[in-house]
Amino acid sequence: MKSEFEFIETVRRRYNLSKIGDDCAVLPKDSKTDLVITADLLVEDVDFRLDWTTPEFLGHKALTVSLSDVAAMGAKPVWAMLSIGISVKIWKTDFIEKFYDGYMRLAKKFQVEIVGGDISKTSDKIVIDSIVAGETKKGKAVLRSGAKVGDLIFLTGELGGAAAGLRLLEKGERYKNSKYKNLLLRQLKPNPQTEIGQILGAKNLATSMIDLSDGLTADLNHICRESKIGAKLFSDKIPDQFDLENFQSVFNLSEMINFLLYSGEDFELLFTVNPKKKFQVENALKNHKFSLIGEVTANIEIIELIHKNRTEILQPKGFRHF
Repeated sequence: MKSEFEFIETVRRRYNLSKIGDDCAVLPKDSKTDLVITADLLVEDVDFRLDWTTPEFLGHKALTVSLSDVAAMGAKPVWAMLSIGISVKIWKTDFIEKFYDGYMRLAKKFQVEIVGGDISKTSDKIVIDSIVAGETKKGKAVLRSGAKVGDLIFLTGELGGAAAGLRLLEKGERYKNSKYKNLLLRQLKPNPQTEIGQILGAKNLATSMIDLSDGLTADLNHICRESKIGAKLFSDKIPDQFDLENFQSVFNLSEMINFLLYSGEDFELLFTVNPKKKFQVENALKNHKFSLIGEVTANIEIIELIHKNRTEILQPKGFRHF
């Protein structure tokens, strides 16, 4: 069965859709500014489950997934549109009010104005459509296609927390009474790296960038394909959300490696930098958590993992809807 990414690529080629291929579409606004726009769909029992989350958490996450896309373009988010379809059963509760509370609190934090949307009835499941627009200087949006051989590969934050949180939820863990609240929040209430994205964009520091929604190798592969480059990662440099000694009774080693390399929804930023700007990046992000995890190579679409002087070729696996 073809993946969603293969389908998107087929559509892009068949209809010559040149503006598709990044986290957002880049459109001209005026002589000094470009507009970047993203749309994200969340479907009940595919992207979330009501018995796992709260309406407030879900509202927060619905906006996060779109803000993360805008951050990956190096843009400042400015406005949003929110549409939601819910059943009559849900409509009769206070779910929708609490959902909007979560969405609006995050919007207020980043000064994002809600300018419209829609509410409709569904026969059963909840469907959420979040659209966010951001602004960048003309021609300065950070694309996936700008990485060059020799560039350094950086990562914000830590990986694996969202996937670990999801596994805990699948095992019956619930936020209210959990001792693993930090991992559950990485899945239920993730935070976009909006500030870092804006810094990298405004200072013209990143040659390419993507948000980690599908997994490290899957999203890095998007940069490799669009930039026509390869990548080398150093296993001891990739920061993880959990300590082996603290979680070995909960997850096995294979699970934790999968969380780290192949699982998504951490919504961190992966970006490449010209080595001449390494000091500038370190200075600009000195108040944020980030790591140098690898470098760009000439081996097109080949991702290598260096572990104790051994090299392993990684497959670009990650979250798939189909």
